[in-house]
Amino acid sequence: MCKAPERRRGAARAPRARRQRKEGRVTVSVHPLFFALGAYCLFAGSFFAFLAVTVAAVIHECGHAFYAARIGCRLARLRLLPCGAVAEGNIDGISLADEIRLALAGPAVNAACAAAFVALWWLFPEAYPYTETACYASATLAAVNLLPAYPLDGGRVLFCIAAKRKGERFARALCSVTGKLFGLAFFGLFVAGLFIAPNPSLLFFSLFLLLGGVGARDCRYERIRFDFSRELSRGAPVRRIALSERATFKRALSFLERGTLAEFEIFSEGGDYLCTLTQAELCELLSSAGIYEPLSSRLRGKEGAAEDFSGRVP
Repeated sequence: MCKAPERRRGAARAPRARRQRKEGRVTVSVHPLFFALGAYCLFAGSFFAFLAVTVAAVIHECGHAFYAARIGCRLARLRLLPCGAVAEGNIDGISLADEIRLALAGPAVNAACAAAFVALWWLFPEAYPYTETACYASATLAAVNLLPAYPLDGGRVLFCIAAKRKGERFARALCSVTGKLFGLAFFGLFVAGLFIAPNPSLLFFSLFLLLGGVGARDCRYERIRFDFSRELSRGAPVRRIALSERATFKRALSFLERGTLAEFEIFSEGGDYLCTLTQAELCELLSSAGIYEPLSSRLRGKEGAAEDFSGRVP
């Protein structure tokens, strides 16, 4: 095995384990406007549509969370908003390209759900009356979230592109302006609709954009940590993966799966075996590494790591 990072012993282990389990929990919070919109939909007879949109929003955030897990981050908090949901955590250190992919993962999942419903109608037309609302909710969330208005996903993509070309200060100002403009536009549609067919959803959505998400300014994902106690108490299969020492931590993380433990056989560029990394050791090394760093940068950089590369048998 590669030399594992130093661990506290004795009584210090218990507080650390409790802290890791606490950090692994996902907290859920609800914005006050969410209850207001739900109450209105209940009295207006459209509560089922409200539930469909809420479920589609949660699935949307799961899309973000699944991609985040692929790059070493995890969902830390889910906040239900009047017109959707927001996942929070910490993604400091990821590239703008990965941040764009992370932003687009949610709309992509909604679009896939909508396409699946359409395919279902093609095969089983009788299912249309039962799935119509869910399909339109998914399609609408996918389309709306692509608008270049912060804090929507399209606004996050706009921020990344602007930050890459003009810097983060310019990107923040641009996203603030576009978000307010779209908020005013939707508020104008709400006012215009008062003379035809009032649509309170437009009012709630415009407020959401004008207020910048209210509490959702720092929507990030925390660096992933795994609590192995549950898997080990039940018994878990071990997967062995062969990787080059030049593979990145991001690549290694893509092989991790819930319910299994991974062991990584690390090889040199010439194909020689170097060492074995357990899943726990990988996560320990990742705590002080960037996800785009090659594995060799941390293994060879540790004191005494050279000895760990000296022909150990797996």
